[in-house]
Amino acid sequence: MGNLTRGEKICAWIESHCRVPEGAKVGQPVQLLPFQRDIIKGIYDSPTRRAIVSFPRKQGKTSLSAMLLLSHLCGPNYRHNSQLYSAAQSRDQAAILFSLAAKMVRMSPDLHGVIQIRESGKQLLCPELGTIYKALSAEASTAYGLSPVFTVHDELGQVKGPRSELYEALETAAGAQEEPLSIIISTQAPTDADLLSVLIDDAKTGADERVKLFLYTAPDDMDPFSKDAITVANPALGEFLNPQEVFDQAESAKRMPSRESAYRNLILNQRVDGKQPLISRAVWTMNNAEPEPFDGPVYGGIDLSARNDLTALVLVGKTGEQWSVQCEFWCPEQGLRERSQRDRAPYDLWAEQGYLNPTPGASVNYEFVAQRLAELADDYDLRAIAFDRWRMDLLKLELDKLGVELPLKPFGQGFKSMTPAIETLESLLLNGQLRHGGHPLLTWCAANAVAVNDAAGNRKLDKSKSTGRIDGIVALTMALAVTGEQETQEYAVGNLVVL
Repeated sequence: MGNLTRGEKICAWIESHCRVPEGAKVGQPVQLLPFQRDIIKGIYDSPTRRAIVSFPRKQGKTSLSAMLLLSHLCGPNYRHNSQLYSAAQSRDQAAILFSLAAKMVRMSPDLHGVIQIRESGKQLLCPELGTIYKALSAEASTAYGLSPVFTVHDELGQVKGPRSELYEALETAAGAQEEPLSIIISTQAPTDADLLSVLIDDAKTGADERVKLFLYTAPDDMDPFSKDAITVANPALGEFLNPQEVFDQAESAKRMPSRESAYRNLILNQRVDGKQPLISRAVWTMNNAEPEPFDGPVYGGIDLSARNDLTALVLVGKTGEQWSVQCEFWCPEQGLRERSQRDRAPYDLWAEQGYLNPTPGASVNYEFVAQRLAELADDYDLRAIAFDRWRMDLLKLELDKLGVELPLKPFGQGFKSMTPAIETLESLLLNGQLRHGGHPLLTWCAANAVAVNDAAGNRKLDKSKSTGRIDGIVALTMALAVTGEQETQEYAVGNLVVL
């Protein structure tokens, strides 16, 4: 084995010492599939700090994790007295990986003699090497005080929002090690704003060569119900996964649209949100161009929301056929970290980056909002600022104190006012005429935005149906509505919902 690479040595060790824990080939020596070998060699044949492995379901994710875990516990990857962990979002999920690894140990004559199993603590120990593995879940009281050399983050796609306390605790703790390794193995998360999506998108940039991405997914432009799409996304098709069963699921999803989102996420490993957002990720991204400076009439929309939540101001101005967008967001400075956890959004990071303006105290100080509006009135030719009447009296008091008069225009939030406003927003987005620059708060609001219909097919934005804040999209929709250019074009209602 002297001429083998590190990855090849690990593959050889797995096939020599690990047994299939369950299924038709239970008890037989493991025979790694080509894609599994590629992943192992991709991780271990060059320096790796973090590996992201994303499959659809039933691709042997947990088995692969268990085999790599055992290779660090007593195989070629071991380090004396090292701590190994797997992390999951629930106790049940955490128990699955531990149970599979324990089955492999019991079935292997080689491993059974050197590894101890502690069922009650979900632990595996190799006393001779001093190595220990423990399964953790987000439901545990704490993960601080640990020092992991190797961590498996199991089904991280289940984390809603861009943060997980368990993930952050383990990744921070690993910093004490010289060469820590984390493996994230999961089906994709539903939205761009979720933690796994953030990590995948960062890995795609190639900014850190030590972050490896193995993403098995069907491209968005493929027919999602075709055999080609299924085959591309499922490298274990015909091995761990029954092809006929999968093709039957594709036909079922094709007949019943209510099943399509789950099918595309679980079978094609696409980033699909089952809640049917108003604006698809592809259409929003198509309008990511940087906004042009305002040099003509400017229109605005302001959504004050509650004083302890997010307040949004969005301005729009036209250059040629393109509308440029400028955003301002405020929130209370006090409790910023807690609100980040509640809303599953990195408010504190956005504040550091200058995208969010925290105001002193526990509620949004409208004095700061009024002062900023006064500055903008000096800078731009403000023609109209649409507002929701709720709480506007408080902002008007602050404007009166400053002696500022603005072209404020009340805007109803019901079906009558919002239907044509939503159609204007959709028309501009579909035609690539909105330059929002990918502003992170506005993009987050767009991903959260959900519209509801009345019996006549009219629509309005509904905060109660959304999973996160939509204040920025409400403000943008109102701003576009008061431009006087509600160019409703003929296209099928729901075009922006198709992901």
